[in-house]
Formats: sequence, structure tokens, C-alpha cells
Amino acid sequence: MASQDWFDKDFYKVLGVSKNVTDADLKKAYRKLARKYHPDSNPGDAKAEAKFKEISEANSVLSDPEQRKEYDAIRAMGGGARFTAPGASGNAGGFEDVFGGMFGGGGRGQQYTYTQGAPGGGGFEDILGGMFGSGRFGQPSGGYRGYGGPSRGADITATTTLDFMTATRGDQVTLHADGGKPITVRIPAGVADGQKIKVRGKGRPSPDGGEPGDIVLTVQVRKHPVFERDGLNLRVNVPVTFAEAALGATIEVPTLGGDPVKLRVAPGTPSGRVLRVKGRGVETKKGTGDLLAVVQIAVPSHLSGEAETALKEFAELVPDENPRADLLARARQ
Repeated sequence: MASQDWFDKDFYKVLGVSKNVTDADLKKAYRKLARKYHPDSNPGDAKAEAKFKEISEANSVLSDPEQRKEYDAIRAMGGGARFTAPGASGNAGGFEDVFGGMFGGGGRGQQYTYTQGAPGGGGFEDILGGMFGSGRFGQPSGGYRGYGGPSRGADITATTTLDFMTATRGDQVTLHADGGKPITVRIPAGVADGQKIKVRGKGRPSPDGGEPGDIVLTVQVRKHPVFERDGLNLRVNVPVTFAEAALGATIEVPTLGGDPVKLRVAPGTPSGRVLRVKGRGVETKKGTGDLLAVVQIAVPSHLSGEAETALKEFAELVPDENPRADLLARARQ
């Protein structure tokens, strides 16, 4: 008889919430624990299954306003004491003593009778149910399924593929659920490849009146031919000639979906140096990234005879140095 256990069970403690918890916070606490201890997440774990039943029972009572009111009243007035049948020996005063005091009747003058397991009798729950006007005490009206409560509907998993630009700017996609019903899902700006978006309450319905499941949408993003995501930043490799890198130059760098920007390449810029353009990366609610232009020195694939002669003359003029000397030295350490 689950309702008799209400005097001993602290449902607020089970869910880790205070007695004045709001409905919203209660739901959050239950969902967090339910995900942690659900049998599907802990196959074969008897302790996790028992814990899941315990938190489900607590949520079943506290999430129903009338049940919660009755529970609070019984806990407050009963003080957590165990009731004994009339005439039972021991220090406890018995069922009449406690409920007589509760309703101002002086205890023993009340004519409530509780006979545990009596055939044909109403039992403990029926007495309290009649007193509080809720039928079977401890059971919410309309489909109480035992201590677990109504089951939640199953989640639906789906996948959508977006081009790089759409994923960066955000968009809406239309999914077709069971029966062909269209569901519009808002894709936030800056969604990353592999990111999951949860659409609450749009999954499969519960088979017994509980909450519906969710849609879990996985976003796949096509690669861009030029730009690459780096967190909220965008990276782009920018080729420059040897002369531009050595002597310095002003170059144009593309931006995603906008006009090119001009950047100054300082004299002596090496390959791999990053030139940063503030605020031209991925824009999201959490912030906006930068555009990172990575200098790549382009080596000509063909030289004319005149150019080759000039390059040889240049090589003779520069100081005799080995650019790999430091690399070889560090490799020997």
C-alpha cells in the first residue's frame, strides 16, 4: 500500500528539491534524475531501476497539485510517525489518536476503523481517500499507472544536411513526422557540424497519457570550398607571392557572404602567419568570431629564362643562411 508509505518517504528529498519548489523547477529536477537512472540508460542495473521507480513515485505525487496538497498535509500532521492498528501495543497512540487530533475530535472519540488486510474492507487508502475526497488515496485521477506514473513517449531521431552558408546564418527546416504532419524546426545561426537540436514535445505520443517524446535532430554541414570553421572563427588560406611576402603588400581577402576586405602584409611575412579581421567570423547569440587569414607563400610552377636568371642573382645577393638550421637543431634535442 504505497500511500501508507507517505508517512515515511520524503519525496522532496528524493528529488533533491525544497518543499516550496516551483512546478517548473520540480519538472527540471525530475527530468534530470529520470535521464540519469532510466532503465534504458542502465541496462541490468537493479539499483538504478529501483532509484528510477523511487523518483517516478515522488514525481507522480508532487507534480499533481491535489496529490501534493494531500501529501504535505499528511506529512505535516502525521509528523512522519507510523500508524498502528487500534489496540496495537507500543508507544504509538494508534490511528484514532493521530487522526482524532488532526480533525479536532479529541482522538479516541473518533470512530475511524483501520484493519490492515481485512477482506472486503476499504483499507488505509480508502479511509484517507474519503477524508480528502480523492477516491483511492495516493492515486491521481485518470490513469495512474502505479508508482512509475504515465510513461513518456519515445523520441524521434532525424538528420538534416545544410550548406556551409545556411548553417552559419541559421534557417528553418521542415520535417515530416508520423502521418506526414510537417514540423518546422528553427536552426540557430552558427550551428556546427554534428550538433544536435532537440525539439521538445514533438516526438511520439505517450501510450498512456504521459508527456510526448522529443525530436532529436542531428545537423550535418557541407564543407565550404574556401572557409573552414574554427570555433566561432572562420579560417581562410590566402596565397601571396614571394615578392609580396618579402617586400610587403596590400592584398584583398574574401569574406563569407560579403565584400572582400583589404589587409596589409608586412615586409618579411612568413608563410603560416595569421592576419585577423575582427568580427567577420560566425555570429551567434553567444558571440561573434573573427576571420583568420592564413598567409600561404605561393611558389611559381614555371619560370621564364629571364626570371630564373634574376632569381639566381637574387640568391647570390642574400646572406648565406639555412632556414632549416633551427629545425634540425631542435630535432636532435
